Amino acid sequence: MTSHRRQGLIGMTLAAAICGGWLAVHLLAMFLVTVSLATLPLVVALAVLQTWLSVGMFIVAHDAMHGSLAPGHPQVNARVGALLLMLYAGFGWARMRDAHFEHHRHSGSARDPDFDAAHPRSPARWYWTFLMRYFGWQSTLYVTVVVQFYWWVAGVPLANLLLLYALPAILSSIQLFYFGTYRPHAHDDTGFADRHNARSEAFGPLVSLATCFHFGYHHEHHVSPNVPWWALPAVRRAALRDGALQ
Repeated sequence: MTSHRRQGLIGMTLAAAICGGWLAVHLLAMFLVTVSLATLPLVVALAVLQTWLSVGMFIVAHDAMHGSLAPGHPQVNARVGALLLMLYAGFGWARMRDAHFEHHRHSGSARDPDFDAAHPRSPARWYWTFLMRYFGWQSTLYVTVVVQFYWWVAGVPLANLLLLYALPAILSSIQLFYFGTYRPHAHDDTGFADRHNARSEAFGPLVSLATCFHFGYHHEHHVSPNVPWWALPAVRRAALRDGALQ
């Protein structure tokens, strides 16, 4: 089996598991869970799990942008990536992909769409800028249609929509921003090692997986953007071994 074929098989299997898990939790949370004091521990657990799976959905779509989800199959990457971005928040594939490539070309500069040059040390202000740049009319329309359908047509209780749909979506955006954008690219006294203007976390693999599907190994990602998320720990270990770290 070629390395690209193996990478595609692993990537697509993990993508199916993440997307399938997200869909299963979503349907369970919308239609089979009654929100009450008695079910509060379950509600909290489902919200946390759905937040994490939502982060995973975006990270898989990110791999698709780089062609590392299914190497050599651009249509597969585009279709899977577009589906996951739509399910995540109604994001448009081409717009998000183009903006991400701009991020790689101009990382940490005023031309970087993920960077807030006016507030490079303020996570709250930077997050607001980040949100306003990406959550446009298409996402607003998508979320509005979904919520209205669930509430008025499917009869999903408002508590379920707020706690098990809206809240995980918001929390996942904060998690992605904080661990995948702010911490790797924030300007602080430690500086950056090179032109990528990115740093990596010192997290172990389990914490790295829990926080942002290894996207905290961000310098490694910028150096080797075609490496899929699940292979970043190995790249990190190699960099540690070789002393090629910031």
